Amino acid sequence: MTSQPAERIEGQPLIRPSTIDHPLYEDVVNACRTVFDPEIPVNIFDLGLIYTIAITDENEVDIVMSLTAPGCPVAGEMPGWVADAVEPLPGVKQVNVQMTFDPPWGMDMMSDEARLELGFM
Repeated sequence: MTSQPAERIEGQPLIRPSTIDHPLYEDVVNACRTVFDPEIPVNIFDLGLIYTIAITDENEVDIVMSLTAPGCPVAGEMPGWVADAVEPLPGVKQVNVQMTFDPPWGMDMMSDEARLELGFM
């Protein structure tokens, strides 16, 4: 697992599309849903902290994620939690988790389930 800032490529969307048609995609999403922000009782996927799940034909998983705030006390640990949740999945060969704050996370990135859980709906 490697944790490094995501680089912005000129002309590309701020958030790269995920590989939703890959057979491992739903399993990776469900693994991400087992990781919780310790200050908010909602999983990081539904919070909108997982920006991209890109899976290669060789089953290498690249995840780009953010935090609710750059000063989050678990900023150094959370990418490892995500990698630890995804790496054991059958078929996954390698996991790379990158942290980015571009674009910054906003409450509009939360799923309807997360908004409901937190009382915003």
